[in-house]
Amino acid sequence: MVGLLPVNYSRVSAVWYPRCFTGTVMRVRVLFFGVLKDLAGRSSDLLTLPDEATAGDVLEHYEARIPSLTGKLSAIAVSVNQEYARPERKLHSGDEVALLPPVSGGLPRAAIVRGKIDTAAALEKIKQPEDGAAVVFEGVVRDHSRGRRTLFLEYEAYEEMARRQMESLTEQALARFQIRDVAMVHRLGRLEIGETSVLIVVVSAHRAAAFESCRWLIDTIKRTIPIWKKEHFEDGAVWADGEPFPEQVVAGTHSRGALHPSE
Repeated sequence: MVGLLPVNYSRVSAVWYPRCFTGTVMRVRVLFFGVLKDLAGRSSDLLTLPDEATAGDVLEHYEARIPSLTGKLSAIAVSVNQEYARPERKLHSGDEVALLPPVSGGLPRAAIVRGKIDTAAALEKIKQPEDGAAVVFEGVVRDHSRGRRTLFLEYEAYEEMARRQMESLTEQALARFQIRDVAMVHRLGRLEIGETSVLIVVVSAHRAAAFESCRWLIDTIKRTIPIWKKEHFEDGAVWADGEPFPEQVVAGTHSRGALHPSE
């Protein structure tokens, strides 16, 4: 692959070049969509490249800077000037390169549903021959809370944000732990006693990573995802006390740093 120069994150005309570089350069605009936009932390970049660079060089550049993309480039499509392109497509100054995750209708790693969660189906769908471990966590509605008998629960969410945050957590888990894949489903609406409210399935070659990542995921979901639970009893209903948000997201902290749920 052609060696790449740093992204011009400041969006200004001055660009740093290594001293050893003596050739000509070009600049392209790179667009991110869907989960790629979340991972990159922006919707677009201005990228300065040596002449003769290809679409594949752009992929390699961002794979090196977004660890969770490692091994997943086969699922990402590339377009150049709004036309699908192969990695070997040569670029020219002023080109618009878009990195495209699988479109809606594919198999997302995170989902919010209102019907019953089918654990067996989710497990069967995610397992592959190379997996030596599959860890399944189910959050189940119990028949008591606060010393009283629970009749049923209701869950509500800021759905679009919750779904995006859950998808981001799956990408973080893939980058942080030695796992092959993960799936998460959270249910909203009215849930009866014994029904599953949240499902996490993690598959990996070895059990330790699967256990560790599954525990990290459910603990982080409880702390950061905007989903709320209302408990209904014979004598009334109350909103469950949630775990405190991390300091970075609490109103009034004025923190501009990125959220790191593990902190």
